[in-house]
Amino acid sequence: MLLMPKKDWQWQYDYVNDVLSLSLGSELEFLTSYKKKQLIPDACSKMVFDLEHANFYIEMIDRLQNVLTITEAGLVQIALNATAAHFMLKPQMPKSWFFEASNTCVYSEHGKVFELKLEHNNERVLVLAIERGLQATLVMILSPESVLSSGKVLRQFDTIKVMHDRLRPLKSKRQIAAA
Repeated sequence: MLLMPKKDWQWQYDYVNDVLSLSLGSELEFLTSYKKKQLIPDACSKMVFDLEHANFYIEMIDRLQNVLTITEAGLVQIALNATAAHFMLKPQMPKSWFFEASNTCVYSEHGKVFELKLEHNNERVLVLAIERGLQATLVMILSPESVLSSGKVLRQFDTIKVMHDRLRPLKSKRQIAAA
């Protein structure tokens, strides 16, 4: 059975592991991939996992299980990281130049899975839309690792903002492995 939100869940910053964490009760803690420099100031103090967070998390679970072939644990890991990214990360500027423009027009909304095609090597990167703006979408990387340039690598659960014209529709149900 999938991990469902409870009233005792709370966000806090884990200074030992240097990442945002989610306390899932007295016995369990989920460590996100997000460091202090990426987070809004409020994310560094204890904060309740509220109804808005719970609704977003459940919506991610519902959407992803219809698109990805993945274990329940992997699904929970993606949905919790997506929730943290949506509510706790600082705003980003688009960095679309790493990716080729798509010939297909897509409608972006949070919870949709897309592909990005790297400009320098045509590698396809699987991403999850976290937040949609007027011209750009914040996406979370689902692929294990993507080399953008000689000095820039995106790892699973990293985020990047791209213009809508870079998003490519997902061709079929995809299988991925969560970390």
